[in-house]
Parts: sequence; structure tokens; C-alpha cells
Amino acid sequence: MSATVDIVVIGRARTPWLRREDTPHQPVASPETEGTIEIDPEFAPALADLDTFGRIWLVFLFDRSRGWTARVKPPRGGPKRGLLATRAPDRPSGIGLTSVQVQEVDVGAGKVAVRGIDLLDETPILDIKPYLPMVDAWPEAGHGWLEEYLDAGIEPRLRKPYRPRRGG
Repeated sequence: MSATVDIVVIGRARTPWLRREDTPHQPVASPETEGTIEIDPEFAPALADLDTFGRIWLVFLFDRSRGWTARVKPPRGGPKRGLLATRAPDRPSGIGLTSVQVQEVDVGAGKVAVRGIDLLDETPILDIKPYLPMVDAWPEAGHGWLEEYLDAGIEPRLRKPYRPRRGG
């Protein structure tokens, strides 16, 4: 049943995050962090009308992750969980999804200025889709195994104020 598909990288993220350990776990952990999505020239015209949306989804490649395991230890503690029940970056196909706030779109230059980005600098971008609140938000879906932590008042680690560090 295993198959391989060709995926096109349409651009790269430019962010202040240089090291994996400094990168926030989710966009809400760095809501003020600004970045730029640079789209390759052949795809730049496809950015038309993107500036009419407040948020977008970025489909990206975890290009610096290597390998994966079926069970992982979540950052907030507790027992190991099934990988597919987490947002851990080491995944079988290395595909990630994040939502960012659109600040400005320059179709001619192939650039999208964004805020609240949680990607490493030079992360390959595979696709961009508009975030539509009426179809992308399902508040009643719940938090799965995280419910017990939230009910106990344990604040998720992802809300710490992250600050990018330069260098090594």
C-alpha cells in the first residue's frame, strides 16, 4: 500500500527561527513573530487575491526532521502518545500545516508578509490555502487526550513567550 508521490516546493519561509529548539510549538506561542513567504517566480501570479484574507494555511515540509517513531513523548509530559495523535514534527511524510496572519501580499515580488509564524527559516512551502473561519473552525471538536491537562489547569507549554536567538 506504500506509495511515493512527487511534491513541488513552491517557495520558502523566511523567519527569525534558526534552530529547532528555539522555534515555537504553535503560532499562538509567537503571535508577534513576523516572517515572509517567498514564492518562486513561476507561482507568484497565483498569489493574486490572497491579500483579501486575514489568515492563511501554510502546507510545508519538515525538511530537517529525520525518521519517526510510532509513539512520542509530548512536551507537556505524561505518557507517550501515538504520533498521529500529536503535532510532533518527526512524521512519516514530513508534511506540516500551520496558520498565519496575512500582513501584506506582493504578487509581483512573490512575497507574503505574515505574522505568528512558527517555522524554521528556509522551510520549504508546498502550498498556501486561505483560512476560512466558517469551514476551518470546529470549536466543539474538543482537545482529545489534552482535555485532562486543560481541566486540571495545566497551561500548555506552547504559550511561553518565545524569543528567537541568533547563532549557534
